[in-house]
Amino acid sequence: MNTSRPVTIVRRVVELFGRIPDGLISLIGRFSIAAIFWKSGQTKVQGFAIDIVSGEFQFGLPRLSDSVVDLFRDEYRLPLLAPELAATMAAFGEHFFPALILVGLATRFSALALLGMTLTIQLLVYPDAYPTHGVWAAVLLFLIARGPGALSLDHLLFRHFMK
Repeated sequence: MNTSRPVTIVRRVVELFGRIPDGLISLIGRFSIAAIFWKSGQTKVQGFAIDIVSGEFQFGLPRLSDSVVDLFRDEYRLPLLAPELAATMAAFGEHFFPALILVGLATRFSALALLGMTLTIQLLVYPDAYPTHGVWAAVLLFLIARGPGALSLDHLLFRHFMK
């Protein structure tokens, strides 16, 4: 049997995989990580809902859900922060940073903020959820290191201001 043919095929496939553009990975990563945090944020508020997949749209004034402060007080128990403040910060962060990441604006800084939130959740709230949080961290680290890609406002702004 000629072993050079299988080696050649594997080498070509690996080279093909190496041509996957970072911008495509970033776009998929941006959409996916934004959806994770956005959907979590939606569970923390009432009066405002946007879910393009289910078709739910409610454009009212957002307010904390009735049970979210109790959740932060009884289950999450973050040190140094009052449950009311922690719930408000989480609800805001889980909407603001994903929206920025989705459109690719201040992507690296927004990803850093969500990485901080991920580490907080991992270390202080759900330490057994490291497989999930590891995937989140990998996507966020990729966005921090490589940026949002060409299909982003960051890219457009960078090109405009670098002239």
